[in-house]
Amino acid sequence: MQIELFYNLFTQCDFKFTTDSRTIPAGSIFFALKGENFNGNRFAEQALSKGASYAVIDEKLETPDPRLILVNDVLQFMQELAHFHRKCYDIPILAIGGSNGKTTTKNLIESVLNQRFKTHCTQGNFNNHIGVPITLLQLPIDCEMGIIELGTNSPGEIEALCQITAPTHGLITNIGKEHLEGFGTLEAVAKEESEIYHYLLQNKGVAFINGDDEWLIRMSRALTQKIPFSKNVVNIHTLVPSISFSYKNTNIQSSLMGDYNLDNILTAVAIGEYFGLSIDQIKQGIESYVPDNNRSQWIRKSTHHILLDAYNANPSSMHVAIQNFIQMPQPTKVLILGDMFELGETADVEHLNLLKWIDTLPVHQVYLLGEHFNRVAPQCHHKAYLSMGDLGLQIKKDHLLDAAILVKGSRGMKMERILEYL
Repeated sequence: MQIELFYNLFTQCDFKFTTDSRTIPAGSIFFALKGENFNGNRFAEQALSKGASYAVIDEKLETPDPRLILVNDVLQFMQELAHFHRKCYDIPILAIGGSNGKTTTKNLIESVLNQRFKTHCTQGNFNNHIGVPITLLQLPIDCEMGIIELGTNSPGEIEALCQITAPTHGLITNIGKEHLEGFGTLEAVAKEESEIYHYLLQNKGVAFINGDDEWLIRMSRALTQKIPFSKNVVNIHTLVPSISFSYKNTNIQSSLMGDYNLDNILTAVAIGEYFGLSIDQIKQGIESYVPDNNRSQWIRKSTHHILLDAYNANPSSMHVAIQNFIQMPQPTKVLILGDMFELGETADVEHLNLLKWIDTLPVHQVYLLGEHFNRVAPQCHHKAYLSMGDLGLQIKKDHLLDAAILVKGSRGMKMERILEYL
């Protein structure tokens, strides 16, 4: 079926859809996606019986039902539909890429732009080849601004997501050691992320550039429409335990900490100004954002000040988080770190280098969890644990008091579990 014809069905269903056969909104469209461990085609008939108006499939089923719509590839069809739906909106669509800080930056921008516009943005980590089309298909009719996070772990993904999203504006937060298993080198990461700039250049879009980042300055040289911003235009009061600064005679206080989060905040400030918000609206947007979901999240537990930053980790984000954390005023500083994933052949070297660097810092205690740390920790006279239970029992045994504690690791490590032992 042609996308244009199917779009009529999509509108008749009030733009309701789902990819989960367990939750079928009445009158919705079910997209039977497939993966390594699931096949949505097997649940298409069940979805119809639960109230779906149509089910899009790519495997022919025995039951002849006109509500079953057969296409060559369900995911590709959903991506094409998402692009078609997005092109029905003559509104700014901002694409956000980068190695670290994408979600925090996205949330800050949304909080700022929401002070004036009806915005729609990526929810959670829906930033891949499935999540981006889902986000676009959820664009509400009265939407005035779209904020779409673009993620990648292998070459070619950002280019494909840009084609689906068709952004009018965009930014790259930074270039760091992310997904080296898929990219191999920092230069390859930069090449992949730069596809956002390339798309904006080819389509006369506007890029927001952190003028303090040498990587981004070099990568953006060819751009003809760019809005630079810098820390040089603000007066920084504090960075830890929280960020406070003044801009245009206005004091702004954030719940976030560290110079890396100041970059994220200033991105939101620059975008707010570009789209005509007043400094008071920008201030309200920045100050009303409170981090959660294990991202730069401050937790007070017992006598401890805990910075829970356990949503993700790579060598670059580990470095900046620790570097800022050690500026905390508490004399007892503790690191509880979990393995960093998707580093390929460089994994052990990166974990070892991190420990060697940590050993030069004024840190009271370092606790480690995971197989990578376990292999290299003895070289630095550290001990790493393979189970959260064993790590937690050791921490309890050590009777930490009045400590500033940073908890960080890759999402798969679920480092937030350590909270029950603190």
